[in-house]
Amino acid sequence: QVQLVESGGGLVQPGGSQRLSCSASGSLFRLLYMGWYRQAPGKQRELVAIITSGGSTNYADSVKGRFTISRDNAKITAYLQMNSLKPEDTAVYYCYANLYTNVNRRSDYWGQGTQVTVSS
Repeated sequence: QVQLVESGGGLVQPGGSQRLSCSASGSLFRLLYMGWYRQAPGKQRELVAIITSGGSTNYADSVKGRFTISRDNAKITAYLQMNSLKPEDTAVYYCYANLYTNVNRRSDYWGQGTQVTVSS
C-alpha cells in the first residue's frame, strides 16, 4: 500500500529555519497533490502548503512568504522549507497526499506527523 514517511522537525528558535520532507512509497498510479497540514494544541488541523504534480503551489496566508514547498517527482518526495519561524508555527505537521492507486481509485493518505516546536 501507499505509505507517506516524514522526516525533519524538532526544536528551533524563533526566526530560525526547518526543512521537512515527505516521501511516498508503494503502488500508485498518479500523484495529484502533496503537502502538509498542521495541528497546534487546542486548534483544528489546517492546510499549510500543497503542491500538485505539475508544480502549482498553494500556501496558507499565515505562512506565505516564509514557507516554500517543492517536489522531486522522480523520488515522489515533497519538501517544505520553513523560514522565519514563529512560536505560532508550533504544531504537529502531517504530510498529506491525494493520489490515484489505479485509474478509478482516488484516495487520501497521511504521514505519521512530526513535531515542530518554535521556542527560545
